[in-house]
Amino acid sequence: MTEKPKIALYWCSSCGGCEESVVDLAEDILTVSEMADIVFWPVALDFKYKDVEALNDGEIAATLINGAVRMDEQEEMAKLLRRKSQLVMAHGACAHLGGVPGLANFFERQDVLDRSYKEVPTVKNPEGTLPEVQSVAHGRELELSGFHDRVRALDQVVDVDYYIPGCPPTPELIRDAIIMALEGRLPPKGSVLAEKKALCDTCPRRDSRPERLRIKEFKRLHQTEWDPEKCFLNQALICLGPATRGGCMARCIHANMPCRGCFGPTDDVRDQGAKSLSFLASMIDSKDEKELERIADSIPDPAGLFYRYSLASSLLKGKIPG
Repeated sequence: MTEKPKIALYWCSSCGGCEESVVDLAEDILTVSEMADIVFWPVALDFKYKDVEALNDGEIAATLINGAVRMDEQEEMAKLLRRKSQLVMAHGACAHLGGVPGLANFFERQDVLDRSYKEVPTVKNPEGTLPEVQSVAHGRELELSGFHDRVRALDQVVDVDYYIPGCPPTPELIRDAIIMALEGRLPPKGSVLAEKKALCDTCPRRDSRPERLRIKEFKRLHQTEWDPEKCFLNQALICLGPATRGGCMARCIHANMPCRGCFGPTDDVRDQGAKSLSFLASMIDSKDEKELERIADSIPDPAGLFYRYSLASSLLKGKIPG
């Protein structure tokens, strides 16, 4: 019997949604299992670090890594899996762009630790103890993974062959990516395995968007009763569809929620946040300085909105230290 190719899956800094998206393959997981052996998937099966180390370099046909990289352990595993794999795919928005964890780059490392272990109201830590890489407890030496100064997207740590976008990706994208890899039908290296055009081009509400939008104030969802058939931007509700890659099957739009940009920018856009700012600014209907300031102020947390998924891989990368 011919030995089946091997695949692996690994989880770095993420919410776990990308792991759930693999489970959401449902019966399609049987198709994948018929084509390949899963040799590493620690969130679901009992594999160890030593099992990966024992494999020959390049023995794994394809590895899907989800999550951004912030810890020593994650960087070490990403580099090990890169060495053992013929192909590495960034699985989901956090691996692809840095994702929501990347928003931590707006803060210093110490600020993040203080907030998590001292300042959160539900934390009881009267001595203000913070985790250390090396420590001694009850006479035993303990070692934790180091915590980096910055969150990084996967391709800022290892060479990435392909990207599966989304928070999380659709099961269809994951299934197709794995099958294409196993059958050798992948596009050129570096491709994002989704639509090339922006979401607006395939949006089910695109016919209700006027050719020219003029906005006097950006509204928030709780401030208005919006039409479930009409373009969100035409209702002065912020939707990042013009700056976001399609291929998500317009899941949020079908759920009557505007796009928040999780599929990342199209191939011709370098910085998704800057693109979002640019297209929204072009819609503002005023030339008066005070009115422009009022309209801009109607967008809460613009940096967090525009760079929700892409800060770590953007031109900004995060807040400048100091």
